[in-house]
Amino acid sequence: MVYIKTKEQIAKIKKSNVIVAEALKFIEKFVQPGISTKELNREIENFILKKGARPAFKGLYGFPAASCISVNDVVVHGIPSKLKLRDGDIVGIDIGVELDGFYGDGAHTFLVGNVRPDVVKLCKVTEESLYKGIEQARVGNRVGDISAAIQEHVEKHGFSVVREFVGHGVGIKPHEDPQIPNYGKRGTGMRLKRGMVIAIEPMINMGTHEVYIDDDEWTVHTADGLPSAHYEHSLAILDDGAVILTKIE
Repeated sequence: MVYIKTKEQIAKIKKSNVIVAEALKFIEKFVQPGISTKELNREIENFILKKGARPAFKGLYGFPAASCISVNDVVVHGIPSKLKLRDGDIVGIDIGVELDGFYGDGAHTFLVGNVRPDVVKLCKVTEESLYKGIEQARVGNRVGDISAAIQEHVEKHGFSVVREFVGHGVGIKPHEDPQIPNYGKRGTGMRLKRGMVIAIEPMINMGTHEVYIDDDEWTVHTADGLPSAHYEHSLAILDDGAVILTKIE
């Protein structure tokens, strides 16, 4: 089900997304060697609650925490734990917020201390690919135009796109149609319309694109144990292009 949002709905969806952006900005100072992912999650949850909102991921499909925190070879859906960050790690933090019945979703990969140059490059290219995708999120374009723009940029730099997990519509529900893959062909897929709100979220691996899910039935790892990066913005498609909602004013 694809929900076309009104101007009023987009304004409300933006409020939840601004809290996502603020939470990601807030947590940055805590991302240091020695902190556990459980402590990071607690800070995020408290921040969201103080804003009068609700952590949308907590309990969603049975997920046990307020945020997904994915370290190094974990692609997405990392469950916060006693695991402590170490110098040289990268950590993807994915946050969902519900405010007054409307949903926001965003993610950022943080560098912990001194990160290897090849891993820094992985993060840089992944974030660049997100913006390449956003550029294609225009009325009249197709989902495949977003997908292809991401894939082309990533593969040009020798990295690989995860196939099993994709972006999605967002706003009325935490996950809506259409699915937004990070790979594909230009000119294919659903046509983009004014009033669609979507989350674009490239998940990019240093090595193979193949992944596996841990015994906890949540944590997604790269098959070869090499690092993975993840960036995400929610955006509204308007007449004059995409407006990023996960932005602090």
